[in-house]
Amino acid sequence: MGRLEGKVAVVVGAGSIGPGWGNGKATAVTFARQGAEVFCVDRNQAAAEETAGIIVSEGGKATAFTADVSQAVEVEAMVAACLKTFGRIDVLDNNVGIAEMGSVVEVAEADWDRVFAVNLKSAYLAMKHVVPIMVRQGGGSVINISSIASIRHMGLSYVTYGASKAAMNQMTRTTAVEFAAKHVRVNAILPGLMKTPMVEHSAGLAASYAKGDVDAMWRVRDAQVPMGHMGDAFDVANAALFLASDESRYVTGIELVVDGGITCKAGQ
Repeated sequence: MGRLEGKVAVVVGAGSIGPGWGNGKATAVTFARQGAEVFCVDRNQAAAEETAGIIVSEGGKATAFTADVSQAVEVEAMVAACLKTFGRIDVLDNNVGIAEMGSVVEVAEADWDRVFAVNLKSAYLAMKHVVPIMVRQGGGSVINISSIASIRHMGLSYVTYGASKAAMNQMTRTTAVEFAAKHVRVNAILPGLMKTPMVEHSAGLAASYAKGDVDAMWRVRDAQVPMGHMGDAFDVANAALFLASDESRYVTGIELVVDGGITCKAGQ
């Protein structure tokens, strides 16, 4: 316990789209359980407040904040509010993401732009405003939640998702090198097939996997993983905890794959 004692963490995408545990929600609560003060950001006010409420009910410290982090003015407001509330930012966890089904031939231009704004521009804006704060403080940790879809075709047609997350990986690497001497570490987590509310509520994914049958989709996804089952949100949260903590003080610019071995398989 106490691996993040004395740290302030901003978790962007800290809410959950439905009942259960999404990656951001689990990460925010895990950070708090390890001693961090957590600034819980989500575009859904009720979802952000739910996560903050769980933390407070467990005796932790958290504040909810509502923002669309694809908009620069709202990111600026988010950062200002966190500094006003907690006085510093030690950890930034960029955890928002959407998937729009379709190949380059099928996907609409407006959907391409929207996915890149949510998945990539949001992380760029958050880093743009938080990294200088970390530099002034003497260091910090940025964690970008990518996907194994950024490095491997997963058999589904969602080029916007894979392309935006691949760009996130490169942004992570270059930023890590550029700010390493300032003690700002920047790493990415690449989750594999996860059983989360976002996947459950994605009609496009269910349709692609199992003609809309969510239970059948779970079975197909479980069978794809060498371990025999999908991961859950706390698998991502625990990876983020390592990267947020001083245990990873010599780790920067990596892509930490959390996937039960699926990217090691041939034929994926």
